[in-house]
Amino acid sequence: MDTARPHVLVVEDELAVRDVVRRYLEQEDYQVSVADDGPSGLAAARELRPDLIVLDVMLPGLSGLEVCEQLRTTDGSSVPIIMLTALSETDDRIAGLTSGADDYVAKPFSVKELTLRIGSVLRRAHTVPSPIDGVLTDGDLSLNPASREARQGDEPLALTSREFDLLQFFLRHPHEVFSRDELLKQVWGWEFGDHSTVTVHVKRLRHKVEDVPADPRRLVTVYGLGYRWDPAP
Repeated sequence: MDTARPHVLVVEDELAVRDVVRRYLEQEDYQVSVADDGPSGLAAARELRPDLIVLDVMLPGLSGLEVCEQLRTTDGSSVPIIMLTALSETDDRIAGLTSGADDYVAKPFSVKELTLRIGSVLRRAHTVPSPIDGVLTDGDLSLNPASREARQGDEPLALTSREFDLLQFFLRHPHEVFSRDELLKQVWGWEFGDHSTVTVHVKRLRHKVEDVPADPRRLVTVYGLGYRWDPAP
């Protein structure tokens, strides 16, 4: 397999959608593997270790939510995952993000839009930091932009690609308040989007870096404005 090109796994049970996505991505010079149900998608993710997974929510055998959750919780995988959700199902989008997806695209979707999202997520996941970028620290937290590793004390933090980007952004901008719109632009690279994307990722990040997630001391809510990172004293 050609390791020079990004490898995308597409898990989608609708043949027409799967083939259109596969052909378009191959034209854009991606390696593409496909699976048509949850169990085979999970097995392919574990065996092939792709650079990114496009994962439909509604799959036979195991839902996309279950596949995502197993990869995150059982395997500890940080592979970027873009979830395909029904356009009208806000609960599906929130559930996908809660299960550990980095991004979502609502059906019916433009294959070009999906490809742009894939490129955006992969660029952020593989950005080579500038030489001035050193390890970021705050109390017992440390984050290495070069290796994209984060630790709390002596323990590694299992962060998704978006969680890592979000934590890195806050560590670089302590004491500053950012609205959800600003975070969508700065961290996700979106000019517009669903605010629940930010809300869910903040909630997930709090569960990983706060002693009491329900009473956060670092990643705090500034009511009516957004979120702020308060460094440890």
